[in-house]
Amino acid sequence: MIDPAPRVVVLRALGLGDALTGIPALRALVGAFPHHRLTLAAPRRFARMLISAGAAHDVTNHTDLSPLSPHLREPDVAVDLHGRGPGSQPLLTALRPRRLICFAHPAVAESAGHPRWRPAEHEVRRWCRLLEESGIPADPGRLAIRAPDGQAPEAAVGATVIHAGAASASRRWPAARFAAVARAERAEGRNVVITGSASEVLLARQVAAAAGLAPDHVLAGRTDLDGLTRVVAAAARVVCGDTGIAHLATALGTPSVVVFGPVPPREWGPPPSPRHVALWSGRRGDPHGSTVDPGLLEITVGQVIEALSRLPGESRGVSREVA
Repeated sequence: MIDPAPRVVVLRALGLGDALTGIPALRALVGAFPHHRLTLAAPRRFARMLISAGAAHDVTNHTDLSPLSPHLREPDVAVDLHGRGPGSQPLLTALRPRRLICFAHPAVAESAGHPRWRPAEHEVRRWCRLLEESGIPADPGRLAIRAPDGQAPEAAVGATVIHAGAASASRRWPAARFAAVARAERAEGRNVVITGSASEVLLARQVAAAAGLAPDHVLAGRTDLDGLTRVVAAAARVVCGDTGIAHLATALGTPSVVVFGPVPPREWGPPPSPRHVALWSGRRGDPHGSTVDPGLLEITVGQVIEALSRLPGESRGVSREVA
């Protein structure tokens, strides 16, 4: 049966952090078009999380800047939450929407007169501002999500989660330093678990071995997105670099210490809160670099341990969502 509801199509075919930082804008769109069906073009693995968060009605799998599916043609509204111009906007204009919401770019005629892109704007505020300047109220504070039903591994409940991986080498604080933090947390009587993707299992094992952790405390490669979300929700605190799990900690309200570099936290960091400490040396670099960023290396183990000491009291295995 064909759905008779008019459609809003939104493009955000990016990673986990992008999906989470896009939630306030997506929720605003759902609220602004209550009689429409919002279809999000994004990686399928985020579908359950985003639909349950009220950020979309359905997700069509899209992971790159290839043409969008023909079944999305002629939507009532098309929204570019992916980028600023010639890479993403033509994918949406090709659908022939009745209305296009996007940033202006001189290479895309259909974007003329639209809101202007601001370099160095915080990722959450950027997309909310796009909507606000397009006549749609949006609250950047609507970041919270709820963990899916189910139990986290027992080792994760009340634990310190350490996540040493990141998408690019320039954003990976050295494994030996994460191990030193893990040892310090254990010395304070805290349980520690190490998370990571399937491609980060060896890195996680390296950190665990250096920290004296048993193999069952390495959760890397053993959790899908739902499982990782349960782990973060059940944990007492998270220590990581500038990567997706940092945004999970923010969304779930789990206290965190995030080591930033080469991108400053004013662009991708958590909102100001005693629950979340963002450390940055003040030096910019290449976020896609093949070697660790020099500014990131300036952040010491001592600084991370001191930041952990300032986090609020630990909570145990509680979902903290207030959407």
